[in-house]
Amino acid sequence: MKYQSRKKAILLLADGTIFYGKAVGREGTAFGEVCFNTGTTGYQEIFTDPSYYGQLMVTTNAHIGNYGTNDQEIESDSIKIAGLIVKNFSYEYSRVKADRSLQEFLEQHNLLAISDVDTRALVSYIRDNGAMNAVISTETEDIDKLKKELAAVPDMNGLELASQVSTKEPYFYGDPNATYKISALDIGIKKNILRNLAQRDAYIKVFPYNASFEEMNEWGPDGFFLSNGPGDPQPLKEAIATAKEIIERDLPLFGICLGHQVIALANGIGTYKMHHGHRGINHPVKNLVTGKGEITSQNHGFVVSKEDTEKHPDIEMTHIHLNDDTVMGIKLKNKNCFSVQYHPEASPGPNDSVYLFDEFIENIKKAKLAV
Repeated sequence: MKYQSRKKAILLLADGTIFYGKAVGREGTAFGEVCFNTGTTGYQEIFTDPSYYGQLMVTTNAHIGNYGTNDQEIESDSIKIAGLIVKNFSYEYSRVKADRSLQEFLEQHNLLAISDVDTRALVSYIRDNGAMNAVISTETEDIDKLKKELAAVPDMNGLELASQVSTKEPYFYGDPNATYKISALDIGIKKNILRNLAQRDAYIKVFPYNASFEEMNEWGPDGFFLSNGPGDPQPLKEAIATAKEIIERDLPLFGICLGHQVIALANGIGTYKMHHGHRGINHPVKNLVTGKGEITSQNHGFVVSKEDTEKHPDIEMTHIHLNDDTVMGIKLKNKNCFSVQYHPEASPGPNDSVYLFDEFIENIKKAKLAV
């Protein structure tokens, strides 16, 4: 059988550490920052999430592919990860709603994947030594050659990637007759965010990553949204300037993940690259306003400075991660603006955080009544 005679594969980390595996489908070489996701389900959503652009994804769940793929369960129009690393790859699948196998899905999108890697050891190594660039290859075992090629790959710190995944032209989503109009800045937007806004009687116009406030405001929106996305937030000068303008005018603004970081930077709060990031579907967050806990879906390698947040006189920290005390949400005290680091639209079982979309719509309602 094809998966009994698969070609050998190699994973080389930037510090020289090597792991071995086997090719899943196509052969080739892929580069990116190696990171891991602890979710037991949702692999298709992960692979198509623009926030993962340029990363080699390690899945901690031992079996990947066993429920196939479904055309409705995507977050963008293509796979965004640079490559996939798993322990056991399931060529066969069992689910009534599945359209095809994961192998067929990967081949359709020309993604390089390797399996039979000791992912427990790999994840443990990343936890201890941090996320770093890596290369997976089925083409060569020439370590010196791979090292030279890997050395030329840019570091994620300082890397602007939103332009690689953003729409090139504005487009509309939802019902044109909806009550509310929202301008969304696409710095890596997920489809389920648009679905959540549309389900709340909103019509959305989505703009490219570098759209100005004037461009986004010309449509006459009732509110503004800053999306999730990949890479370092600090190079996004246009997005930061746009956020500043929206905030200064006290217009309703909501940000998620990268959008949350952009809002922080627009208020003079710093961001930094984490040791190995938060990526999974069971991260515990505390709402500091209500005192309630939330089980959340997260995907980020950068985070907002807690020290800067606590020092800022006009910023209230609204949510905090219970594992490491990092900032998960902020709110401006005197402006109609709030943001969260995690993903309320993901709802990977728990729906603990979907209320944030309702809060955004309520903020829009209040702003409209005040006019």
